[in-house]
Amino acid sequence: MLQLTTERLVLRPLTMSDAGPLFDIFSDPEVMKYWDGSPWQSIEEAHDYIMASKASLDEPEKLVFGICDKTDQHLLGKCMLFNIHSASQRAEVGFGVAKAYWGKGVVFEAVSALLQFGFEAMQLNRVEAEIDPENIGSARLLEKLGFEKEGYSPERWIVDGRVSDSALFGLLAKQWYSQR
Repeated sequence: MLQLTTERLVLRPLTMSDAGPLFDIFSDPEVMKYWDGSPWQSIEEAHDYIMASKASLDEPEKLVFGICDKTDQHLLGKCMLFNIHSASQRAEVGFGVAKAYWGKGVVFEAVSALLQFGFEAMQLNRVEAEIDPENIGSARLLEKLGFEKEGYSPERWIVDGRVSDSALFGLLAKQWYSQR
C-alpha cells in the first residue's frame, strides 16, 4: 500500500472506515464553497467516492490520498493528483480539509509531500491547479508551494445555479527543484 509520511501527517489510500469523517468534511457548505460540486447529502456519496478512489489506484490517471494525523490516524481531509497524463508527464492537484484544520499548515505539508512524490517518483514535469479566483486561501497556498498563476477562465463552472470563474496555476519540476 502506497503511503507518504511527513512530520505530522500520513497520506494513505482511503478506506471504508473513512466514510464518516469524509462525509462530515465534504457535506460542509463552507468546505465545498469553491468546489465544482455541491456539498454531499448522504454517507453513500462518501462510500461511492472511496470506492472510486480505490479503483483509481489501479488506473494511471488518478491518485487519491486521505490526509491523516500521524498520532491518532484521524482523517483531516484528502489530496490528489488527477487527470494524470503520463505521456506529457503532467497532472492536476486537488485538496480539501476540514474547516478545523484551515490555516494550520496541514494542506501545505500534505501537498508538499504529494508534489515531491509526483516530481520524484512519478517523474512529472508539470502540475496544474484550477481554483475559484475568490478562493484566496488556496491561491496563497499554491503560490507558497511555488505555483504561478498562468490564466483565467471566466464563467467556467455552474454549480447549483451559481456561475464561477477559474484561475489556473502551474508548477514545473525545474521550479520545484530550484526551490528545494
